[in-house]
Amino acid sequence: MTTDAMQSRVLEPTETPSRVDASSFPIPVISEEDGILTLHFQSEYVQSQMVSERPDFLALTYTRTMMAFELFKPHPHNIALIGLGGGSLAKWCYRWHPDAMLTVVEINPHVISLRDRFHIPEEDPRFQILCEDGAKFVAMHSDELDVLLVDAFDVDNLPEDLCSEHFYDNCYRALARHGLLVVNLCAADDHRVFARILRSFGGQAVTSPDNDGNTVVFACKGKLLWPEGASADFLKMKRIEFEKKYGLSKAMSPVG
Repeated sequence: MTTDAMQSRVLEPTETPSRVDASSFPIPVISEEDGILTLHFQSEYVQSQMVSERPDFLALTYTRTMMAFELFKPHPHNIALIGLGGGSLAKWCYRWHPDAMLTVVEINPHVISLRDRFHIPEEDPRFQILCEDGAKFVAMHSDELDVLLVDAFDVDNLPEDLCSEHFYDNCYRALARHGLLVVNLCAADDHRVFARILRSFGGQAVTSPDNDGNTVVFACKGKLLWPEGASADFLKMKRIEFEKKYGLSKAMSPVG
């Protein structure tokens, strides 16, 4: 893809960073143990982790499951990611999908300010980070995204604006033909949230539970991207196929 073509596909922000009041957001904390950087918000929930000597490594299993989207959409042109965290997903997409436009939306400016600590690339014609509300961003776009990744949490839960049925309706509209939504869930009512996704996507969604307590949901618009009736075991095998492709060793257990 040429630079001109990339620039033409940049997704416009729905609000300017100056409208974001930094004082209203929690300040993240970084801890380091045995060469592992952990991002959290003074709670037991790990937001993101990075191996210092391997900043592009997908340390947590659920991130590998999410990035295995490429086995269903191998050549995306336009990727959007709601939630930056420590940048694991952003760094992977930037490195391994060089022909794709990548837009990351993060509402908390304090999280964005830590980008250098987590070796997140500088912005360029194919990569940008927007400081704004992810729900509003999704609502302002339609028929544009090949892949939409949602991995956003507040201090200890999923923000309601990012797990409502209205939000998932907007996700469906934001996707291009045969687009793919990938969502990381980690909540007590995962089954209720999944039911909302099913309704928004006309039943075209499957789940892949993780041993660390996460559930990754794949939902597609248009043509079904996996065999009808695909199970969690099928998606687990897809993740293993993805790991073998990139020579990824066994994921570490989260450090608290």
